[in-house]
Amino acid sequence: MRKGEQTRAAILNAALELAGRDGLEGLTIGLLADRMQMSKSGVFAHFGSREDLQIEVLREYHRRFEEEVFAPSMEAPRGLPRLRALVDRWMDKRIREVTTGCIYISGAVEYDDRAASPVREALVKSVRLWRSALLRAITQAKEEGHLRADTDPRLMLFEMYSLTLGLHHDARFLREPGAVDMTRVALEKLISSYQRG
Repeated sequence: MRKGEQTRAAILNAALELAGRDGLEGLTIGLLADRMQMSKSGVFAHFGSREDLQIEVLREYHRRFEEEVFAPSMEAPRGLPRLRALVDRWMDKRIREVTTGCIYISGAVEYDDRAASPVREALVKSVRLWRSALLRAITQAKEEGHLRADTDPRLMLFEMYSLTLGLHHDARFLREPGAVDMTRVALEKLISSYQRG
Protein backbone atom coordinates (compact mmCIF):
# COMPACT_ATOMS: atom_id res chain seq x y z
CA MET A 1 0.00 0.00 0.00
CA ARG A 2 1.24 3.47 -0.86
CA LYS A 3 1.40 6.07 1.90
CA GLY A 4 -1.77 7.84 0.68
CA GLU A 5 -3.69 4.54 0.70
CA GLN A 6 -2.38 3.71 4.17
CA THR A 7 -3.49 7.10 5.48
CA ARG A 8 -6.92 6.72 3.88
CA ALA A 9 -7.31 3.23 5.40
CA ALA A 10 -6.28 4.55 8.84
CA ILE A 11 -8.79 7.41 8.56
CA LEU A 12 -11.51 4.95 7.56
CA ASN A 13 -10.69 2.69 10.54
CA ALA A 14 -10.96 5.62 12.92
CA ALA A 15 -14.18 6.77 11.22
CA LEU A 16 -15.72 3.30 11.63
CA GLU A 17 -14.91 3.33 15.34
CA LEU A 18 -16.33 6.83 15.81
CA ALA A 19 -19.47 6.04 13.80
CA GLY A 20 -20.04 2.89 15.86
CA ARG A 21 -19.79 4.94 19.03
CA ASP A 22 -21.47 8.22 17.98
CA GLY A 23 -23.51 7.25 14.91
CA LEU A 24 -23.06 8.44 11.35
CA GLU A 25 -24.35 11.89 12.22
CA GLY A 26 -21.81 12.14 15.02
CA LEU A 27 -19.03 11.60 12.52
CA THR A 28 -17.46 14.94 11.66
CA ILE A 29 -14.38 15.89 9.72
CA GLY A 30 -13.16 17.96 12.70
CA LEU A 31 -13.52 15.09 15.17
CA LEU A 32 -11.79 12.73 12.79
CA ALA A 33 -8.99 15.22 12.12
CA ASP A 34 -8.40 15.54 15.87
CA ARG A 35 -8.41 11.76 16.28
CA MET A 36 -5.91 11.33 13.44
CA GLN A 37 -3.84 14.37 14.46
CA MET A 38 -4.35 15.76 10.97
CA SER A 39 -5.70 18.98 9.57
CA LYS A 40 -9.31 19.11 8.38
CA SER A 41 -8.05 19.78 4.87
CA GLY A 42 -5.91 16.63 5.14
CA VAL A 43 -9.00 14.54 5.89
CA PHE A 44 -10.98 16.33 3.16
CA ALA A 45 -8.22 15.48 0.67
CA HIS A 46 -9.01 11.78 1.14
CA PHE A 47 -12.82 11.92 1.17
CA GLY A 48 -13.96 15.22 -0.29
CA SER A 49 -16.94 15.83 1.98
CA ARG A 50 -18.58 14.63 5.18
CA GLU A 51 -21.27 12.87 3.14
CA ASP A 52 -18.65 11.08 1.04
CA LEU A 53 -16.93 10.00 4.25
CA GLN A 54 -20.20 8.68 5.72
CA ILE A 55 -20.92 6.70 2.55
CA GLU A 56 -17.40 5.25 2.54
CA VAL A 57 -17.82 4.24 6.20
CA LEU A 58 -21.04 2.42 5.29
CA ARG A 59 -19.37 0.66 2.36
CA GLU A 60 -16.43 -0.42 4.50
CA TYR A 61 -18.70 -1.61 7.30
CA HIS A 62 -20.70 -3.64 4.78
CA ARG A 63 -17.53 -5.06 3.21
CA ARG A 64 -16.30 -6.20 6.62
CA PHE A 65 -19.74 -7.56 7.50
CA GLU A 66 -19.73 -9.68 4.33
CA GLU A 67 -16.17 -10.82 5.03
CA GLU A 68 -16.87 -11.81 8.65
CA VAL A 69 -20.44 -13.10 8.41
CA PHE A 70 -21.59 -13.87 4.88
CA ALA A 71 -18.55 -15.28 3.03
CA PRO A 72 -17.48 -17.93 5.58
CA SER A 73 -21.10 -19.04 6.04
CA MET A 74 -21.34 -19.90 2.34
CA GLU A 75 -18.96 -22.79 2.98
CA ALA A 76 -21.67 -24.56 5.00
CA PRO A 77 -23.97 -26.95 3.10
CA ARG A 78 -27.03 -25.37 1.51
CA GLY A 79 -30.14 -25.38 3.67
CA LEU A 80 -30.39 -25.32 7.44
CA PRO A 81 -26.61 -25.71 8.06
CA ARG A 82 -25.96 -22.56 6.01
CA LEU A 83 -28.79 -20.67 7.67
CA ARG A 84 -27.47 -21.61 11.11
CA ALA A 85 -23.94 -20.55 10.10
CA LEU A 86 -25.25 -17.15 8.97
CA VAL A 87 -27.23 -16.66 12.18
CA ASP A 88 -24.36 -17.81 14.42
CA ARG A 89 -21.83 -15.47 12.80
CA TRP A 90 -24.36 -12.63 12.79
CA MET A 91 -24.95 -13.17 16.51
CA ASP A 92 -21.21 -13.22 17.21
CA LYS A 93 -20.88 -9.87 15.44
CA ARG A 94 -23.90 -8.42 17.26
CA ILE A 95 -22.42 -9.50 20.61
CA ARG A 96 -19.13 -7.72 19.82
CA GLU A 97 -21.11 -4.65 18.75
CA VAL A 98 -22.92 -4.44 22.07
CA THR A 99 -19.79 -2.61 23.26
CA THR A 100 -18.70 -0.92 20.01
CA GLY A 101 -22.08 -0.07 18.48
CA CYS A 102 -23.71 -1.27 15.26
CA ILE A 103 -23.74 1.17 12.36
CA TYR A 104 -26.76 -0.55 10.76
CA ILE A 105 -28.85 -0.17 13.92
CA SER A 106 -27.72 3.31 14.93
CA GLY A 107 -28.01 4.40 11.29
CA ALA A 108 -31.59 3.13 11.11
CA VAL A 109 -32.48 5.19 14.17
CA GLU A 110 -30.75 8.27 12.76
CA TYR A 111 -32.21 8.06 9.25
CA ASP A 112 -35.58 6.35 9.68
CA ASP A 113 -37.63 9.54 9.35
CA ARG A 114 -35.35 11.56 7.08
CA ALA A 115 -35.88 12.49 3.48
CA ALA A 116 -33.99 10.58 0.83
CA SER A 117 -30.26 11.28 0.82
CA PRO A 118 -27.22 9.46 -0.54
CA VAL A 119 -26.25 8.36 2.99
CA ARG A 120 -29.74 7.04 3.76
CA GLU A 121 -29.89 5.21 0.43
CA ALA A 122 -26.46 3.61 0.98
CA LEU A 123 -27.57 2.46 4.43
CA VAL A 124 -30.88 1.05 3.17
CA LYS A 125 -29.08 -0.74 0.32
CA SER A 126 -26.61 -2.41 2.70
CA VAL A 127 -29.29 -3.57 5.14
CA ARG A 128 -31.49 -4.86 2.30
CA LEU A 129 -28.58 -6.85 0.85
CA TRP A 130 -28.06 -8.59 4.19
CA ARG A 131 -31.77 -9.23 4.68
CA SER A 132 -31.96 -10.65 1.12
CA ALA A 133 -29.12 -13.05 1.92
CA LEU A 134 -30.92 -14.24 5.05
CA LEU A 135 -34.22 -14.57 3.20
CA ARG A 136 -32.52 -16.61 0.46
CA ALA A 137 -30.97 -18.91 3.09
CA ILE A 138 -34.36 -19.43 4.77
CA THR A 139 -36.01 -20.14 1.40
CA GLN A 140 -33.28 -22.64 0.49
CA ALA A 141 -33.65 -24.40 3.86
CA LYS A 142 -37.35 -24.73 3.12
CA GLU A 143 -36.65 -26.04 -0.42
CA GLU A 144 -34.18 -28.59 0.99
CA GLY A 145 -36.93 -29.90 3.27
CA HIS A 146 -35.15 -28.77 6.44
CA LEU A 147 -37.96 -26.38 7.35
CA ARG A 148 -41.68 -27.11 7.38
CA ALA A 149 -43.56 -26.74 4.09
CA ASP A 150 -45.79 -24.06 5.60
CA THR A 151 -42.81 -21.88 6.61
CA ASP A 152 -43.26 -18.25 5.59
CA PRO A 153 -39.67 -17.11 4.89
CA ARG A 154 -40.54 -13.41 5.27
CA LEU A 155 -42.15 -13.99 8.66
CA MET A 156 -39.19 -16.05 9.85
CA LEU A 157 -36.82 -13.31 8.69
CA PHE A 158 -38.87 -10.71 10.56
CA GLU A 159 -38.78 -12.78 13.73
CA MET A 160 -35.02 -13.39 13.56
CA TYR A 161 -34.30 -9.75 12.85
CA SER A 162 -36.57 -8.65 15.69
CA LEU A 163 -34.69 -10.86 18.16
CA THR A 164 -31.31 -9.42 17.18
CA LEU A 165 -32.67 -5.88 17.49
CA GLY A 166 -33.98 -6.86 20.91
CA LEU A 167 -30.49 -8.05 21.85
CA HIS A 168 -29.01 -4.68 20.93
CA HIS A 169 -31.71 -2.84 22.86
CA ASP A 170 -31.56 -4.93 26.02
CA ALA A 171 -27.79 -5.47 26.15
CA ARG A 172 -26.57 -2.06 24.96
CA PHE A 173 -29.32 0.32 26.10
CA LEU A 174 -30.78 -1.38 29.19
CA ARG A 175 -27.59 -3.29 30.05
CA GLU A 176 -29.71 -6.29 30.97
CA PRO A 177 -27.58 -9.17 32.27
CA GLY A 178 -28.23 -12.37 30.38
CA ALA A 179 -29.53 -10.62 27.24
CA VAL A 180 -27.02 -12.47 25.05
CA ASP A 181 -27.93 -15.90 26.44
CA MET A 182 -31.66 -15.17 26.19
CA THR A 183 -31.27 -14.10 22.56
CA ARG A 184 -29.36 -17.27 21.69
CA VAL A 185 -32.05 -19.41 23.37
CA ALA A 186 -34.83 -17.46 21.63
CA LEU A 187 -33.19 -17.81 18.21
CA GLU A 188 -32.69 -21.54 18.69
CA LYS A 189 -36.30 -21.92 19.83
CA LEU A 190 -37.45 -19.95 16.78
CA ILE A 191 -35.43 -21.99 14.29
CA SER A 192 -36.48 -25.26 15.94
CA SER A 193 -40.14 -24.25 15.72
CA TYR A 194 -39.80 -24.10 11.92
CA GLN A 195 -37.81 -27.31 11.54
CA ARG A 196 -39.44 -30.23 9.87
CA GLY A 197 -40.29 -32.85 12.48
